[in-house]
Amino acid sequence: MTEIATMLVILAITIVIFVWNKIPVEIVALGVALVLFATGIISIDEAFSGFGSGTVILIAALFVVAEAIDAAGITTWMGGLLVKYAGESRTRLIVLIMVFTAFLTAIISVNGAVAALLPMVVVLAVRLKREPGQLLMPMAFAAHAGSLLVLTGSPVNILILEAALDSTGKGIGFFEFALVGLPLLAGTILIAVYLGPKLLPRRTPEDIPKDLSNLPSVLLSQYWPDEHELARLHVPAGSTRVGDALAGVLPTTRGAVHLLSVQNVDGKPQTSEFLEAGNYLVVRGTTSDIADFATRNELEVETAGPTELACGLVSKSFGVAEVLVSPRSNLIGTDVFPGMVTESGSLVVLAHQRAGKSGSNDVTAVKAGDTLLLQGSWGALDKHTQDQNVLLVDSPDAIRRQTVPLGPGAIPALIILAAMVIMMTTNIVPASVAALLAAMAMVLTRVVTMGQAHRSMSWQTLILVAGMIPLSAAITKTGTAEMLANGIVYLTGGGSPYLLLLGIFVVTAVLGQLISNTATALIIIPIALSVAGEAGLDPLTVLMCVSVASSAALLTPVATPANMMIMRPAGYRFGDYWKFGLVIMALYVAVAVFLVPVFWPFH
Repeated sequence: MTEIATMLVILAITIVIFVWNKIPVEIVALGVALVLFATGIISIDEAFSGFGSGTVILIAALFVVAEAIDAAGITTWMGGLLVKYAGESRTRLIVLIMVFTAFLTAIISVNGAVAALLPMVVVLAVRLKREPGQLLMPMAFAAHAGSLLVLTGSPVNILILEAALDSTGKGIGFFEFALVGLPLLAGTILIAVYLGPKLLPRRTPEDIPKDLSNLPSVLLSQYWPDEHELARLHVPAGSTRVGDALAGVLPTTRGAVHLLSVQNVDGKPQTSEFLEAGNYLVVRGTTSDIADFATRNELEVETAGPTELACGLVSKSFGVAEVLVSPRSNLIGTDVFPGMVTESGSLVVLAHQRAGKSGSNDVTAVKAGDTLLLQGSWGALDKHTQDQNVLLVDSPDAIRRQTVPLGPGAIPALIILAAMVIMMTTNIVPASVAALLAAMAMVLTRVVTMGQAHRSMSWQTLILVAGMIPLSAAITKTGTAEMLANGIVYLTGGGSPYLLLLGIFVVTAVLGQLISNTATALIIIPIALSVAGEAGLDPLTVLMCVSVASSAALLTPVATPANMMIMRPAGYRFGDYWKFGLVIMALYVAVAVFLVPVFWPFH
């Protein structure tokens, strides 16, 4: 059996196993690489070359960048805008997500845009009680269409430009790709809106995040019912109360106003017995009682700004966390009361509950199963709630991400993101280097920790891509790809020019489901130009057809890393992609075969 025949058998079996969906995709990908080595098609170094490839490094770095954007509250802010403008309308939500994804793709890349927006869309789906699978595939396919909005939207566009300059001496304008990109985006949106509910799976993924967006208001109603609220009273520098003994200003209980804590601006408990300028008194009571008390004592009631929620509980610099006292905890039997500063000196106990009932303001002995509501800086909460004596209900990191838009790391994250975009669009350095530098900068500026960077990796995606890269190389190395391309183009090249474009589209799209679109374009471009020359057609016509077909990686999760990224969060299976993708593919065929000649005529 020749190498090409062996390659075709391996390729067919691989596709069947993927569609069968009974073996983990990571095992399939690694198994394919080993089979290629066992048959002698590739060497052992080539079998494992994917793990050191620039593509895998790029994807891994983009996961860290996306984690940083999410951790900084940028995706929460964008999600808030989407909710604000989409309201309860499914149509507006899908349109806004897809438009935003497409234009972000034009700025960075398909994989970068999907990685950056993936956490936001998943949480948004949970918040709005929608299946993530109804939103994620439209998002990814919008990214594919978005790659054709501008010249820098995809490496394939650059290859098309270079081929056009070499063959005709004429270039393609920066926004000229949008002549096909905008119709593709508009058509993809219409299909997603009207046919998406029928073609996309309604399936709940195994791992789905918890919606914590309304947690502050939930905690307020749980711990302080009966129309009580929390407020922070600022002690201004000019107040005559500065220097007064705290007990004289506000006893533990004064009418309907109760003192819970004295803190600095970052939520750290103050241990001084006297009021200092800049202190904040955290109190609970009715709105009118708190306002009256603040007026009498020359204090300012802090109001929630546009980037703060639930004033008194959560802000950019501080937040809250609930912990349960675990069985056999060392805390059992110790005394606790609202306003108590913990042993670390960094957190304060805002409230204590037992069996779901609010505790009193008095000192109470702790029992197993009691709930404590702690407040402090986000850093202190992250550090001191990881304790074997308590069980954390929701991690402070998760609470911060979903409740604090544009957190303290937002500015450095945006600067680093902008720098990465500039490096990618200007090709100062390779895309993988730009993404890796951005990921390292996110860690060095403490937007994310090393632990968060490690946890951000989707190992299924990385292993799958790394395992499939040798298959892509083998298809090219053995001449299988070229044989398939020459055969299809030969069969269709002698007839109508529209049939010629259809043949070029089919072979390009088929290969694009199995190997990267960049590799596909590199294989097809010289063949397509040769056929165009023999048929007397304008090279720009066939080149733009190749450009459209290269972005039509829609039928399998392994077609692009972006398709793979959404698989697990959405709970997709291998066969889910072609059901929706075939309809979108028909749109791409129409644009490539019939619309391209309108803007780039045959002659």
